[in-house]
Amino acid sequence: MQELWVCWIGEVPYREALPLQERLRDARQADAIADVLLLLEHPPVYTRGRRSTEAELPYGEAWYSQRGIEIVDVDRGGKVTYHGPGQLVGYPIMRVGSIIGFLRTIEGAIVAALSDEGLEASGGDDRPTGVWVGERKIASIGIHVARHVTTHGFAVNVDNDLTPFDWIVPCGLEGVEITSVSRETGRSECLNGFRERMALEFARACGMRRRVVTPAQLQAALGALVGG
Repeated sequence: MQELWVCWIGEVPYREALPLQERLRDARQADAIADVLLLLEHPPVYTRGRRSTEAELPYGEAWYSQRGIEIVDVDRGGKVTYHGPGQLVGYPIMRVGSIIGFLRTIEGAIVAALSDEGLEASGGDDRPTGVWVGERKIASIGIHVARHVTTHGFAVNVDNDLTPFDWIVPCGLEGVEITSVSRETGRSECLNGFRERMALEFARACGMRRRVVTPAQLQAALGALVGG
């Protein structure tokens, strides 16, 4: 069974995680490393995908900056979304075939991990890509593929403050309600447990054997510092 390296790198600024993804992508394209799933959190940031419009950030960049939220344009699919502490972000750096099939695999893994939390969720299907609890969106997905290797990935709202979603048009969906594991279950401080479930279910959905690696081991594989 093929290995999936899973590495938790803690809270990392978005602008530092982006070049890390690119270095891992280059290494994976060269078959220098195995497929990798980076798990992390970000300080507050809005990221705008290739199809984003100005209307999705209605208050203007200065207003968001005053509230400590930076804005970063990225090359993934999808529109604007929010990342912040307490949200589990996953970046699969993986060689894939069907892009649509891979998106469905990510959705299925998130649905399975949420089921382990006692939540009944579903993938996009007849709705936009992502994961939903009823009519409430709990996870966003957006990837970029270059030479068959992915970057970017998914974000699951676990313990994070949901208020910043109220200040944007999340994923370009007017009027959509955003929810989290904590809001749905009434439990707090469940990120660590959910992270373990997510790693397990993601590897299982991909038909791979999970191998937990430390940032230092990932560093050794790349030959350069990748995280703390």
